[in-house]
Parts: sequence; structure tokens; C-alpha cells
Amino acid sequence: MNDPWTIDLFHITLRLLLSMLLGGLIGFEREQSSRAAGLRTHMLVCLGSTLIMLLSMYGFADFSRLDHVQRDPARLAAQVISGIGFLGAGTILYTGKAITGLTTAASLWVVAAIGLAIGAGFYYAAGLACLFALISLFGLHVVEKRYMAHKKTRSIRLEAADLPSLLGKVSHVLASKGCDIKKWSVEEMPGSGDEASRMIQIKLEVRLAKQMHTPQTVEELLAIEGIKAVSME
Repeated sequence: MNDPWTIDLFHITLRLLLSMLLGGLIGFEREQSSRAAGLRTHMLVCLGSTLIMLLSMYGFADFSRLDHVQRDPARLAAQVISGIGFLGAGTILYTGKAITGLTTAASLWVVAAIGLAIGAGFYYAAGLACLFALISLFGLHVVEKRYMAHKKTRSIRLEAADLPSLLGKVSHVLASKGCDIKKWSVEEMPGSGDEASRMIQIKLEVRLAKQMHTPQTVEELLAIEGIKAVSME
């Protein structure tokens, strides 16, 4: 390819296939983690950004031969970086207690950049970026889960009968496990009946102890008189 404004069919096919492969590798990790944007989404984003880069660089080759025509191959591609934001925003959720989906949104943005790099023929940088992205998604996830999971706040929800000293018993169980209760709230469950059979919902935000055994803690909470259900997020 001596002419910088032309490309043959082989290299077009190579770049599009490579974008599917690298985008699919990152998408596979997101799929394994059961995220909203998984394998197909990442492959399509990478493929689309590669195609736009190819179009930006080579799609207007005939106009480059005209006098007084200046080409900017980065202009069309630059819109991908800002345009991918709407797709990333769709993966971010605010649940009232935490924001989720930021990593998936970031991975979509990285995949778009990888696609642009492949489209421009910047193979080494695209492959290295894909490798680093996989290291951060696979490798650092293991490190984060092992060493930093206990620093995150978890949400515990209890459904229980409205009995005296119930909150004190719950606090005692969690404190014995080394948990730190950051916030809690108590609400009466609708349709729970008269005062004698009234049901309440207790919501707690707890920082778990590093070595806490979650199933055992749930069992001890269920063993408290009056507690009917326990869920932990």
C-alpha cells in the first residue's frame, strides 16, 4: 500500500476480522460476568469503529486527488469517541445504594478505541491495548475480590416480625462477625396485618469483615426469632 489513501481488499478484511477478534475477547469477559453489554455488543462496537476508521481514511480517496482538497482522517473517527458515550451510559445503573456498570461502560469505550486503532492499521497498539484491558478485567478482578472486597459496603435486607429487641439481636450477630453497620432503616411492610402480626423490613448497609463466612452469617440471622427472610447484595 504505497498510496496512503488507498487500501486493498485483503487488508480491509484483515482489519475487520481482527476487530471482531479483539472486541470479542474483551466482550467474552463481560459475558462471563453476566453484564448487560457482553460478547456481541463488544464485537459490534469494535467492528463498527473499525469500519468508521476505514471509511474516514479510505472512503473518500477520490476526493483527495482534487485540487484544494484537504483531508482530515481523524475528523469522522473522533465522533466515535463521543458517540460511544450513549451506549456506555446505558450500562450504568444507579440502584439507590450503589452505581454499577462503570467497568462495562469503560470497556466499551476502550473497545471503540481499539477498533479505531485497527482501522488505522495501528495493529501493535490495538493488540497491546486489548492485552492490557484483559489483564485489568480478568487479573485485577481476582486481586480486587481477594484483597479489597471487604472494604466495600454490602446491602442486607431482612423481613421479620415486629418483635422487641430484634434490632439488638441483629446488631449482636453482625458485630460478632466483625461487621461494621454504616446505616440502617426500618419500614413496615404493606399489608402486614394488625399490630400483633405486623411485619417489618430492615435494610442495613454493612462493611463486611475480611474473613466473614457469608452463608454462616445468613444462617445465624435466620435463627433469630421473628426473622423470616434474609437477602444480601
